[in-house]
Amino acid sequence: MKAFIGIDVGKEKLDISWLRDLVKSKKKTKIFKNNPKGYQELVAWLIKNTNLEAQDIVITTEPTGVYSEPLMYFLYEQGFILLHVNPGKAKQYASSLGLVHKTDKSDATMLARYGHDQQHSLLSWQPEPVEARELKVMTRRLEALEQDLRREVNRYEAVGFSGASTRVTQSIEDMIAVLKTEMGKLKNDIDEHIDRHPQLKKNRQLLQSIKGVGEVISRMMVSLMACKQFKNAKQLACYLGLIPKLNESGKRAGKTTLSKEGPGYIRAKLYMAAVVAVQHNPDIKAQNKRLVEQGKTKMQAIGAAMRKLTHICFGVVKNQTEYQPQAI
Repeated sequence: MKAFIGIDVGKEKLDISWLRDLVKSKKKTKIFKNNPKGYQELVAWLIKNTNLEAQDIVITTEPTGVYSEPLMYFLYEQGFILLHVNPGKAKQYASSLGLVHKTDKSDATMLARYGHDQQHSLLSWQPEPVEARELKVMTRRLEALEQDLRREVNRYEAVGFSGASTRVTQSIEDMIAVLKTEMGKLKNDIDEHIDRHPQLKKNRQLLQSIKGVGEVISRMMVSLMACKQFKNAKQLACYLGLIPKLNESGKRAGKTTLSKEGPGYIRAKLYMAAVVAVQHNPDIKAQNKRLVEQGKTKMQAIGAAMRKLTHICFGVVKNQTEYQPQAI
């Protein structure tokens, strides 16, 4: 016998839903604080109310980055069965159930039902190795610094038109210099961290054997694939929001675009890599030529190139072999 729990994770609270009886739609809900004390109270509540051991309790959540990770690590250490649901898949599932009124409590119940219905098709969540976790934290920090730099550069461009004081201009210049210096140091630390761990280092070398994949994409892909369990290339592309999606409205003919779910900052970098790959990667160049001849727009062809590049990245890491172009 198993109990199915759904947890909607927020910044400050955890909404819990326990499916007591799916047939009769009976459930029990509770709210705990999203902090270490709340985690302890959550575990005690689950054990007491379900009258089961941790290994017989299935908990389903959606990934919410820094807000959900401490909870997941804690629950894993306690022995619970953990399922992580792709937000896009969860949204589709909710729509199939006709769930219109969206609240934190209803989301938790939906996740519990999703875990019950899909338990055999979902991989149990496990924490990434320590070296992968550290790499993830550093790459997140680098992305935050890059965002700060973009904002400061935009401000610098704006002051040129607004006639801001010399002091303000100097302040922005100083901040840009500091951010660039720190980014350079952090990139070196990330590269040294990868080089210290043989598997991470090998994966990066394999990725850089792909024409169109350089320092930036290889760094991001090494981190992503070390931290996430992707069963196949399509799952990776779906996570990155690179799956085609048809948009239609009324009598107006729809057009196909990327789903754009998942981390946008990785897609932005993949876009630039795809532009390069279209010129220099034989497989992607051939695909791009074929799609353009079929009448696809330039952006549709680039989207396909991004997806193709992602598939190639997955393939070389999965098979642990260097990239070998298939196009003649």
